Amino acid sequence: MQSTRAGNAALTAATILIAALGLAAGTAEAAEQDATSLAKAAQNPIADMISLPFQLNINLNTGPEKKTQEVLNIQPVIPVNLNPEWNLITRTIVPLISQPQLTPAQDRTNGLGDVQFSAFLSPARPGAWIWGGGVIVQAPTASDDVLGQGKWGLGPTAVALHMEKGSPWLYGALINNVWSVGGDSDRADVNQMLLQPFINYNFPHHPGLYLSFSPIITANWEASSGNKWTVPLGLGIGQIMRWGRQPVNLQAAAYYNVERPDFAPNWNIRLQVQFLFPK
Repeated sequence: MQSTRAGNAALTAATILIAALGLAAGTAEAAEQDATSLAKAAQNPIADMISLPFQLNINLNTGPEKKTQEVLNIQPVIPVNLNPEWNLITRTIVPLISQPQLTPAQDRTNGLGDVQFSAFLSPARPGAWIWGGGVIVQAPTASDDVLGQGKWGLGPTAVALHMEKGSPWLYGALINNVWSVGGDSDRADVNQMLLQPFINYNFPHHPGLYLSFSPIITANWEASSGNKWTVPLGLGIGQIMRWGRQPVNLQAAAYYNVERPDFAPNWNIRLQVQFLFPK
């Protein structure tokens, strides 16, 4: 009788252990899948997910005095589900700028830059190719003339990317062009393009870890021929992790401007903390 009870107890213990190991394996696999899906969602500019990125850009050797400019972009992304077929993805960029002096006699200027707001209409049930198009608005919100352009701006914006299930690659591009439509008549007209191609590789055996190539190429069509383009080359690395229960996307990148206007920075260091709020 005692041997039977001991055998039953051993069998019960073994069953509990196997179940616990199975639950742990399932939990680990689910966590890996969650990190991978969050990484791809964070890399998608028009994902159906609320996020709050804080992106610090450190621009080295800026201006004639070759000082450091710091720009902290606060970039909330808020999707709106219009109906079962369409989403409206809103992206706002609020820049906080520390602008170095242009001459030795000047002081550094700190404050708010011009705010940009973009809205993308995008299919709610996309396939491997995801796209969105809409409008971008720039507001002359700068707290000092040297921190902004003093003009209201308006223009088209679009994004397209390829994200195939099971593939570690995600690639695409975002583009917009802003023209001035009002504002201070004494300030220069605005006609500027932004093009951001992006290629991301998500490491299959390290969930949430990825490499990113996402240079921000700009063209100022109002500038002279030798000062129109800024073309950076570089690379970044990112990792999805959790701070407590809060998923966070951390990223660091460095880009060298192989083409740039006079007195523009030669290096850009980009550091980002992005809070993710998946459904």
